[in-house]
Amino acid sequence: MLAGADLIYTGGDLVTIDDHNPWASALAVRDGHITAVGDHDEVLAAHRGPATRVVDLDGATLLPGFLDPHSHYINSLSVANQVNVFAPPAGPGSDVGTIVNALRSFRDAHRVPPGEMIIAYGYDDTLMPGGRTLHKEDLDVDFPANPVLVGHVSMHGAVLNSAAMRIFGITAETPTPPGGVIVRKEGSTEPDGLVMETAFLPIFAAMPQPTASQEIAWSKAGQMLYAAAGITTAHEGATKAADVELIYRAAEGGASLIDVVAYPFILDLEEVLEHHPPATFGRYHNRVKLGGVKVTLDGSPQGRTAYFTTPYLVDGPDGQANWCGELGFSQDTVNGWFKQVYDLGLPLDIHANGDAAIDVALAAHEFAAADDLHRDRSTVMVHSQFVRRDQLQRYVDYRIIPSFFTPHTFYFGDAHVRLRGKAQADFLSPMRAAIDLGLQPTNHTDFVVTPLDQMFVVWTAVNRISRSGATIGADQRVTPLEALKAITINAARQYREADKKGSLEVGKLADLVVLDQNPLKVEPAAIKDITVVETVKEGETVYRA
Repeated sequence: MLAGADLIYTGGDLVTIDDHNPWASALAVRDGHITAVGDHDEVLAAHRGPATRVVDLDGATLLPGFLDPHSHYINSLSVANQVNVFAPPAGPGSDVGTIVNALRSFRDAHRVPPGEMIIAYGYDDTLMPGGRTLHKEDLDVDFPANPVLVGHVSMHGAVLNSAAMRIFGITAETPTPPGGVIVRKEGSTEPDGLVMETAFLPIFAAMPQPTASQEIAWSKAGQMLYAAAGITTAHEGATKAADVELIYRAAEGGASLIDVVAYPFILDLEEVLEHHPPATFGRYHNRVKLGGVKVTLDGSPQGRTAYFTTPYLVDGPDGQANWCGELGFSQDTVNGWFKQVYDLGLPLDIHANGDAAIDVALAAHEFAAADDLHRDRSTVMVHSQFVRRDQLQRYVDYRIIPSFFTPHTFYFGDAHVRLRGKAQADFLSPMRAAIDLGLQPTNHTDFVVTPLDQMFVVWTAVNRISRSGATIGADQRVTPLEALKAITINAARQYREADKKGSLEVGKLADLVVLDQNPLKVEPAAIKDITVVETVKEGETVYRA
């Protein structure tokens, strides 16, 4: 007789994401793994023992735990100590005044002393009424003695006040590096506040870090943000060498509620390899693993720093006419990065938004993979927002995985229509075209660019509705099941973990999420209103609403 299960789930819908067994009425768990998926009576008869706990879902829906294909986990550690200035409905930042009010309220509530830095996230200049954007003087009035850094929603830059500019050494004499943006006052070289792309990298690298005593507590709090969204595997999308060590230290100290997959940034790779040779990549230790390497090629389309083959319909972020964005690095440099990663045998994640950046990435792949262009190297084109149809076909040919970003259709779809035109905006994150070509795309939040909300990710892929209510590419809508696969089994394949995660199958980890409604049964418009009831990691509850 089989040993009794630790848990048996029944009494609700089980969405297995297993094409061979799509529906079940019971699931058994023992020692952190799924031991049975099937008929209620059969599972209970074979797996119920004297110590088995039978969990009645009471009409709720059980799915495999969600895998986050791309976000910035390291930012979750500090979000609780930062100011949310997302535009509504995700935050209060509807204009300059509300952003400054939010900063002021945070300072007063937390009794921030003079000299201490205040950091905000989520500033979206494309939504400022009348085009009235945030300038350093707006921040100087209330914060003459506090360095203030208001992160751009793209995560590729920030608006700095004068005190912050002094700390980071940005003056009228500071040259703008290739691929960077330092917005200047009209008619002068005086910085206006906004710093982006390669000009922002030194600032990002010098941001305050948690103390040793804070690392574990902040890491647990960050993981709970993911668990509350039903995520059992989180992604850290461009990891500095120091942050790699922080993540491992915190996990060693007990911050290992869920799995975390980190991708060291290419410019830090040599330093990371000194402590973590290639053979250690892909192996979990205390629920942390290095998944591969991250290369960033361009910026964001909403920030007008994504790199295109055709000009934006408006001037660039610093008033540039006929602006297409630009590449921060030469093609030869990118070729060398790809070859280095491929020669090490490591997966590669490539940030590329504009079609010109994707052209650069494909050319680099052709250079670095010349011995076999079609071998599966777990190469992921992250975002692929404005990929062309001919480029999608090359993804198929080269076995490149697109990780799309359909929340853009809601948060930035109206801006993309204005900046790039309706036709190009309608092909934003083209999941339907990719799936029809045989690709298995994933879909992500890019947190903190957009909030951690997997049901909203699914809703955007199924509905493609903008803030204004406009439809952004109706022909690129996917079914709810296809949208769920993008954050379950397809994401598991992206991580080379489909044998352990991504579907409810015998032998896989009991990484589970309970939802209050079934995404396959509600009206498509109602998917975003589904809530997470419980998140289970290897049979243990890590979050309960």
